[in-house]
Amino acid sequence: MLIHYGPILLLLAFALGLGGGLLVLGHIITRQRPYREKNAPYECGFDAFEDARMPYDVRFYLVAILFIIFDLETAFMFPWAVVFKQLQGIGIGSMAIFLSILVVGFVYEWRKGALEWA
Repeated sequence: MLIHYGPILLLLAFALGLGGGLLVLGHIITRQRPYREKNAPYECGFDAFEDARMPYDVRFYLVAILFIIFDLETAFMFPWAVVFKQLQGIGIGSMAIFLSILVVGFVYEWRKGALEWA
């Protein structure tokens, strides 16, 4: 029964050996010249000059959520576009309803000022 696990253990040993070997090789080959700017923490394009718990503007989160929502919505259109020529009226109608709901949501967000940055 254990003979069946031999190839899996061999692959696991090879992967761990290769990963560890490349890490050690990279550490040996590269030059280590740390300096202040290189070792400084970098977050979101801002220098770390205040407390990490400083208040964040809600618009960052709002824009990120809106991007995810509209990006996912457009991802649903690709399979539909591939089979567009084979679709009957029900397929085109359902996509029209889907796009109309998407446009209504976009107009709502636009009117509420969620897309305004200033």
